[in-house]
Amino acid sequence: QVELVESGGGLVQAGDSLRLSCAASGRTFTFRKSAMGWFRQAPGKEREFVGSISWHGASTTYADSVKGRFTISRDDNRNTVFLQMNTLKPEDTAIYYCAAASRPFSLGERSAFDSWGQGTQVTVSA
Repeated sequence: QVELVESGGGLVQAGDSLRLSCAASGRTFTFRKSAMGWFRQAPGKEREFVGSISWHGASTTYADSVKGRFTISRDDNRNTVFLQMNTLKPEDTAIYYCAAASRPFSLGERSAFDSWGQGTQVTVSA
């Protein structure tokens, strides 16, 4: 079982940047072998995929809506994954969730994620 704790959310203006962090821990969870991802859920909408990073960090995948603006990275020494969000738009407003894939050596496909954090609120004003 893995515990995921997100941080870094807040209220910003359109065009600003934010960096989210997600610290992972768990007695049977090996961060360096696990793909990590970010999802978000806006009010009244379903949770959607934002992006992911493979277990080795060499491969990242992004939703079209954030491609070129958001960047995912990982620090295996700190068991932490990051989501750098630039040029934020009001439509990026949502609760952002960190996700982990329990199956080791995943490349970050959406179906691999089965553990979730509590989420952090990101609000972008126009």
